[in-house]
Amino acid sequence: MIKKLFNDGWKFSKQKLDTPPEMLDQDGIEWLDIDLPHDWLIYDTNNLYEASEGWYKKTFVPESIGDKVISIRFEGVYMDSTVFVNGKKAGEWKYGYSTFEFDITEHLVPGENEIKVRVVYRSPNSRWYSGAGIYRNVWLIATEPAHFVSDGIYISAKKGAEGWKVEVDAEIIDESDKYGDVAGENQDAVVRHTIIDADGNVTAVCEQKAALRHDTVVDSQVLTVGDPRLWSLEDPYLYKLKSELIVEGQVKDTVLQNFGFRTLRFDCNEGFFLNDVHVKLHGTCEHHDLGALGAAMNKTALRRQITMLKEMGVNSIRTSHNMPAVELMDLADEMGVLIVSEAFDMWERSKTEYDYARFFNEWCERDVASWVRRDRNHPSIIMWSIGNEIYDTHADERGLEITKMLRDLVKKHDPKQNGYVTIGSNYMRWDNAQRCMEEVEV
Repeated sequence: MIKKLFNDGWKFSKQKLDTPPEMLDQDGIEWLDIDLPHDWLIYDTNNLYEASEGWYKKTFVPESIGDKVISIRFEGVYMDSTVFVNGKKAGEWKYGYSTFEFDITEHLVPGENEIKVRVVYRSPNSRWYSGAGIYRNVWLIATEPAHFVSDGIYISAKKGAEGWKVEVDAEIIDESDKYGDVAGENQDAVVRHTIIDADGNVTAVCEQKAALRHDTVVDSQVLTVGDPRLWSLEDPYLYKLKSELIVEGQVKDTVLQNFGFRTLRFDCNEGFFLNDVHVKLHGTCEHHDLGALGAAMNKTALRRQITMLKEMGVNSIRTSHNMPAVELMDLADEMGVLIVSEAFDMWERSKTEYDYARFFNEWCERDVASWVRRDRNHPSIIMWSIGNEIYDTHADERGLEITKMLRDLVKKHDPKQNGYVTIGSNYMRWDNAQRCMEEVEV
């Protein structure tokens, strides 16, 4: 896999709502040169909630067109976005906080290509400053037709009687039926996993044959590590898992990701335990923006923010009230901070006129999958919060149905409980809300 940051060399134009796409091709349209991440609202501090559309465009020449699967990955676009490649719609995504990825191979042509992204910001849509635009990183990804599925490698490290077992479930697929030679169907491959410590030493290796198909296949393996160095708040030690897909002796795809060895335990009488050591959570609720910098992600500013929080005694962060940036999860792993990752501030019942409630029923399943699959391997994750102060939980019985549905969706993508399902509620005096709380794990 070749994964390249795709942030530089974009152009941006702010337009009125419901601007026809063909208008953007006319002469006289002002296009500003920008780099991503970008938040267009922060530039006018006298009008931070102006309803408008943002249009982004970029031209590029793919390096490997013809023999690769080319995808574009957006870590966050706020909100209601549509992606066009060479004038054709490649996909749309509604929620502003979840990561999404589109296969754009069929839309590409030899030579120069153009990507346009339409972002629709209607106000009010939040109870805080959201920002607007492509405010997190964008990646261009090229893979062989035989490859690991995006966010499809699931790591679960469990302590046993004789050391630690690292269970790895890896989703693989062969898309040669769509792109190139169809001879790949049913061919044998080898999936190899290698655990590497922070000094670059190989700790464990396993591999086995796996049959490639044109549909997703899950390859499951177990590695054993006798006495690993644990991830903790005081010593956030990280290992790497290197996963390789080998076909006919050639490595077709490689994925490298961090993980850690730690245990979690919640006790209703005694509290929370990390690695069997009692830990009192000293937490804050942190929104995604960076103050005067707006919503555009800046890892240096975020590191400074977390450093200050740790200096004041914070050891845990709740990502109020939405899915966090990749950088937050990476820094939490690196700096030793526990994360309560939150998905939604509303379900079907809205809190503002144009919030996510208008998309919830159609999109929540995809958003939960994106959220959990992307972040489930982080050692910093301890809880998945399916909602904050959700009106639905105390309004009627429908709230209980949605609670069960969201809980089950989280557990579908994190069945080995790298994090525990919870919900943030201050409506506990209502019977319906209490019944919803009884359905989650913490």
